[in-house]
Amino acid sequence: MADNTYDAIVIGSGISGGWAAKELTEKGLKVIMLERGRNIEHIKDYVNANKEAWDYPHRGHRTTQMEKDYPVLKRDYPLNETNLDYWVKDSECPYTESKRFDWFRGYHVGGRSLMWGRQSYRWSDLDFEANAKEGIAIDWPIRYKDIAPWYDYAERFAGISGSRDGLPQLPDGQYLPAMDMTCVEKDVSARLKDYYKGARAMIIGRTANITVPHGGRPGCQFRNKCWLGCPFGGYFSTQSSTLPAAMKTGNLTLRPWSIVTKILYDKNTKKATGVEVLDAETNRTYEYKSKIVFLNASSLNSAWVLMNSATDVWPDGLGSSSGELGHNVMDHHLGVGAGGVVDGYEDKYYYGRRANGVYIPRYRNLFGDKRDYLRGFGYQGGGSRQGWSRQIAELNIGADFKEALSEPGPWSMGIGGFGETLPYHDNKVSLNKDKKDKWGLNILDIDCELKENELKMRKDMQQDAIEMLEATGVKNVKGHDSNAYLGRGIHEMGTARMGKDPKTSVLNSWNQVWDAKNVFVTDGSFMTSAACVNPSLTYMAMTARAADHAVSELKKGNI
Repeated sequence: MADNTYDAIVIGSGISGGWAAKELTEKGLKVIMLERGRNIEHIKDYVNANKEAWDYPHRGHRTTQMEKDYPVLKRDYPLNETNLDYWVKDSECPYTESKRFDWFRGYHVGGRSLMWGRQSYRWSDLDFEANAKEGIAIDWPIRYKDIAPWYDYAERFAGISGSRDGLPQLPDGQYLPAMDMTCVEKDVSARLKDYYKGARAMIIGRTANITVPHGGRPGCQFRNKCWLGCPFGGYFSTQSSTLPAAMKTGNLTLRPWSIVTKILYDKNTKKATGVEVLDAETNRTYEYKSKIVFLNASSLNSAWVLMNSATDVWPDGLGSSSGELGHNVMDHHLGVGAGGVVDGYEDKYYYGRRANGVYIPRYRNLFGDKRDYLRGFGYQGGGSRQGWSRQIAELNIGADFKEALSEPGPWSMGIGGFGETLPYHDNKVSLNKDKKDKWGLNILDIDCELKENELKMRKDMQQDAIEMLEATGVKNVKGHDSNAYLGRGIHEMGTARMGKDPKTSVLNSWNQVWDAKNVFVTDGSFMTSAACVNPSLTYMAMTARAADHAVSELKKGNI
C-alpha cells in the first residue's frame, strides 16, 4: 500500500504470526507480515526433505566445527547437519545467561512452525483455575468455556489427528482419524489402565499431522522427516496452512529480512501508530504504519520488542507499567523419565516411520491425589523395534554382522516427562545494553531456573516412569534425569502475561496491551501459567480469538 500504511502489522511469521495473518486478511484487512529472517518457500525451499542419512557428508550428525559455531544449540538434539540452516547462529544473535537457559530459535518465514514437535493438546478448566485456587501468581482472566469454540476452530483448520478419550484433565477436540499404536504400546496401555484401575491412561499422541487429505494437503506419508519441511504438507506449518490461506485473500504482504526494533507509540492517543524496521540485509531503517499491531515474535523476542518501545513514556518499555513485562518466564522441564526392553513380539512390526508417539496425561495432584509439590506432568514416548543402526558387540564384522542387522532388533519402550513450571516473578529476561548482536542491537539477558517445586516434581517424574514401565511388563527398566535446565522444552511462555488488572498484568483478557489497546500479543508471552501440555494449540486458538475481537473493535471505532 502507499506510504507503507496498512490496516494491520503482524510481527513474526511462526505459528501464532501465521494465524494472525490468516485471520486478519480473511476478515478483509490489508496486512503486512514482518519476519526478521529469510523466506522459506513451501516445497521449493525444503532442500533436504528427500535426503537420507547417506546423502549428508557426516551422515546427518554433528561435527566439532558445528559444536564450535553453535555453542548453545549443541546442548541438545537440534544440532545436526540435516536442518542446520533452520536454527539461529549463536554468533549473530547472542544472548547472555545470568542462569543457564537453552534458547533454541529459528529466524525465517514460518519460524519454529517448521521444526515443532506438533503435539497438540487442549487445556482444561483445571489448568485455567489452578493459579486462583492455589494462590499462585495471578488468576487467568478467562476459562475453558471462553476458548473452547476457538480450540474447535483451530483444530478443524490445522488438522489434528487423535483419539477421543473422555479425560476431564485433557478435553477432547475435533480430530482427524488417530494414528495407530504399535502392538507393544497397545498392550502396555491396556496393562497400565488395568493396573491403575483407570486412574492413569496411555493414549496415542494428538498431533498436527494429518492422517487423511485435509485442506488441499494429501496427508502424512509416515516418513518422520517433519523438521526438514514437508513437501506433502503432512503437518501444520505456516507454509503449508496459514500463509497460503492469507495469500489467497490478496490482502497480505510478506516482508522477510525485517527486524522490528520497536513499536511506535503516540502518547496523546495512547495507541501504537506502527513499527520501526531494520532491514537485516541493508541495515536501512523503515517505518510502517497501521491501525493495529499483532506482536508474535515468540515470548522472549516479543518482550524484547516491547522493552525497546515507548521508552520516552515508560523507561522499561511499552507494557511495563505493571512491573511484570519480561517476568514470569516459564518453560516445560524435561530430560527425565525411564526406558526398558520388552520381551516377545518378534513376529510383529509396524508401518512406516510414525511421526508421533504415545502420551500419558497428567494424573498427579488431581482427583484426590496430593503431593508435596503443586501441579503435575505428562509423559511422551513410545514402543518400537531397534533397527539396523543398533550395535551388536559380539558380531561386529563380516557376513554374520550384516545378516543380523537385516532383521529388526528387540522391542523397547520409553517415556519422558514434561513437567509444569510455576510462574515465578524472578524468572525473567531483561535488556543487556552492554553487548550487541550482529546489527548493533541490544540483546537479552536470561535469568531463569527451576526451583524447589519443580525439583520435587522431577523425583516423581522419574520414579513414576520406572514404576509404570515395570508394572506393565517392561524389563531392565532404567530411569534417567539429566540437564534440568529451562529452555530445552522450547516452550517459552509468560513474559507479558494476561490478567484482570493492569496493575498486575501486561495484557487484558483479549490479549491487548493495557497501555496500548491496539497492540495484541498472542504468542507464548500471554501465558499466565504453563500447564504441562504442549502450548502451541492454545496459541492458535487465542490468536484466532484475539483477531476476531480486534476486527470487531476496529469496526466499532474502539481502537
